[in-house]
Amino acid sequence: MVFARPQDALKAARAMLSDGRGPYELSIARQALGILHREFGAPESAIVELRHAVRLARRAGSPDREADVLATLGIALLRHGRTRPGLAALDRAADKAADRAADRTVDDSVDKAVDKAVSAADGTTWARVLFRRAGARWIVGWHREALDDLGLATPALLDAGDTVWAARALTLRGHVNLALGAVGSADADFRAAQRMFATTNQEHDSVVAVQNRGVVAFRSGDLPVALEFLDEADRRFKELGIPMFDLVADRCAVLLAAGLARDALEQADTGLALLARLRGQATMRAELLLIAARAALAAGDPAAARSRAEEAIGLFAGQRRAWWAEHARLILVQAGLAEGGASPRLLADARRLAARLARLGSPEVWQAHLLAGRAALALGRGRQAEEHLSAAASARHRGPATSRAGGWLAEALRAEAAGQPRRLLRACRAGLALIEEHRLTLGSSELRALVTAQGAELATLARRQSLRSGRSRGLLAWTERWRATALAVPAVRPPENPELLARLAALRDTDHRLAVARSSGAASAATLERDRARLEAQVRAGTLHVRGAAGQGERGPGAEQILAALGDGCLAELVIVDAVLYVLLCGGGRVRRFAVGPAATAVAEIEFARSRLRRLAYERRPDRAALAELGARLEASVLGPVAGRLGDGPVVVVPPSRLHEAPWGLLPSLRRRVFSIAPSAGAWLRAQAAERPGDGSIVLVRGPEVANAEQEVRVIAGLYDEAPARPTVLGGGSSTTRAVLDAIDGCLLAHVAAHGTFRADSPLFSSLLLDDGPLTGYDLERLRRAPYRLVLSSCDSGQMAAVGADELLGLATALLRLGTAGIVASVVPVNDETAVPVMVGLHDGLRRGLSLAEALCQARGDDVSFVAIGAG
Repeated sequence: MVFARPQDALKAARAMLSDGRGPYELSIARQALGILHREFGAPESAIVELRHAVRLARRAGSPDREADVLATLGIALLRHGRTRPGLAALDRAADKAADRAADRTVDDSVDKAVDKAVSAADGTTWARVLFRRAGARWIVGWHREALDDLGLATPALLDAGDTVWAARALTLRGHVNLALGAVGSADADFRAAQRMFATTNQEHDSVVAVQNRGVVAFRSGDLPVALEFLDEADRRFKELGIPMFDLVADRCAVLLAAGLARDALEQADTGLALLARLRGQATMRAELLLIAARAALAAGDPAAARSRAEEAIGLFAGQRRAWWAEHARLILVQAGLAEGGASPRLLADARRLAARLARLGSPEVWQAHLLAGRAALALGRGRQAEEHLSAAASARHRGPATSRAGGWLAEALRAEAAGQPRRLLRACRAGLALIEEHRLTLGSSELRALVTAQGAELATLARRQSLRSGRSRGLLAWTERWRATALAVPAVRPPENPELLARLAALRDTDHRLAVARSSGAASAATLERDRARLEAQVRAGTLHVRGAAGQGERGPGAEQILAALGDGCLAELVIVDAVLYVLLCGGGRVRRFAVGPAATAVAEIEFARSRLRRLAYERRPDRAALAELGARLEASVLGPVAGRLGDGPVVVVPPSRLHEAPWGLLPSLRRRVFSIAPSAGAWLRAQAAERPGDGSIVLVRGPEVANAEQEVRVIAGLYDEAPARPTVLGGGSSTTRAVLDAIDGCLLAHVAAHGTFRADSPLFSSLLLDDGPLTGYDLERLRRAPYRLVLSSCDSGQMAAVGADELLGLATALLRLGTAGIVASVVPVNDETAVPVMVGLHDGLRRGLSLAEALCQARGDDVSFVAIGAG
């Protein structure tokens, strides 16, 4: 009852203690209380109760009972960090149970059926004790010894028909197999255990089986299925009122693999804080510290990773858990390399670590070899680098796609060190193909963008080689190979999930009430903020479950394809390699490379320009001389010598994600010409090929409380008086999320005049404020067909966040992914006085058959806020 119905078990145990029962029954009651305390946060009380239970079993003269309680006590001691006495108690329990089963002889004076039943019970106790000792050995990292115990216990429990304990033994065997890298065997064990638990009333164990299926899906590389299983387990554990810290660790591992390092770190730290409040298991604290260290390292915080890893190592050492301690040392050495670079001492540490992980049979040994290989390369020790990189490269032949990609990275580093460019590029191509294969399993646009970070170094190695060889076309091809590639993967529309739709509606309502509460200073604002954060987390979690669609992503266009599409125009692709900014100027049948300068200078100038423009946006007549000086500084840092070589035709600018938020209209070379911005040359080509809808429908939307929006929409609507179909106008209460989405789905042109909010912390929650609340990127992803053209006249509506290797997330990318040909939006605050004439002039040009970029060029005047994105 302890795991299936803990509250009922507590009541029953207390009732037995108050009934004046004999020592045998009292031992059972004390053992139940001990397990409850052990599992739910009172380890010292658990040990007291279990030692009392051992004494009672001894008084009852029942070696069988004593062995069972000793095994439970051993697990409690172990989880409290007292490894040596815990293992000793389990050994005593195993010996006692084995002696009891072996010494029983059939006495003719005793009823044979009774004796046979008692003998079978003794054998079952022995098998249960071995199972628990196997669990202890798994915790300390003695995996082979754990399998030895399970090899005896599992068939004995199956033969005895002990369904619950046999299923638990299969579950444990699955975990040991996972630790040894045998994912297929683990999956078979977990599936069998789940089927067996389904025939019992052990709800806790049934939920654990769901959790374990999630772990296997994760280890197999299927992140959406893993998150779905783990979220289901989380929900069911909460219904049972049971905090499960190993579930927190599992979720963190999946989030890390998905590129959500900050989310993983936050969840691990939250779990550690709760564990401390509950005075929970020391073994689990050490494991959560390890996952928090991994998350901090992935989030770019090596100092935090080092502090957490050092604490974890101390705990693991005290708990005599060598297997775990070595994995924490792996994080410690990786953090050392990230913080201070290579040193002879760090190389020696990495070499010793690789040897120890190999002896332990860890599937992560390749990471230690890669670490040692990197350090040796940095120190100029070629022979040692080759030794370790060769060992790490062996991972490319087995394991999940991301591990194999790591093996190909090691192979690429070997080839670079050996001066073999063809072998280097072959390794980069193979590694990136594996990550693309993995990405196709993901339906969430956020995960697709984030997972590209795992291929960033492979792409950099290939581009560095292209620079060395002087091949500008090769540099263009490799840049396009791994830039904004999430937009090249077939879009997946989230399924019609009523629960998700309800949460999106609840989020809009909460956001609306929060805005009212903030404006009035109501005390409810804090509660509403918590509600909004909870709903956002639920919406985001639901979208992460979406699986990828069948199909194949594009590999990026070649130079010939780009040059053929440009006509008399040119394309300037900005590339950052080893912190230096280059521009690849494509046009006139050629691809030319120009060095601009430090990328950090460009980033600083963009931020400076944006800061100045925020202030100038609120001036009635911005200083033209100040704008010109600002533009010249920005142009020198982002285009350099290319600014004077753009010719007279239209220009497409393709910046890396770090430079995408530049106010491009401020640049003197672009100010008076037709230009557009694209996340990648491939995205621009796809936008050019977007199919224009035949019905010519136009939708004009006015959000609440927008200055001049009513005039803007009215004047624009008048421009289309002679159009085949009158525009659909939504506003004044009719611009609800549902109405707007229905209207713009597949339309020719949509114009939205509504307040915009950009969310750098969670770009797909960037939104446009409608009458019933915010319309977010998650809402736009539910469109069946994207609008062919979209105009957003609100502030910062064109901003996108840089994520992954060279990816972007925001409202604009949500639509480009669905097939929108072009977007006009602002990348800085808009001057209200100039915005309306710009928008009216833009639509006048569109009405006369101009493209978005052409119409914006004619309408721009002195405005520098708006840019055309795509090719519409």
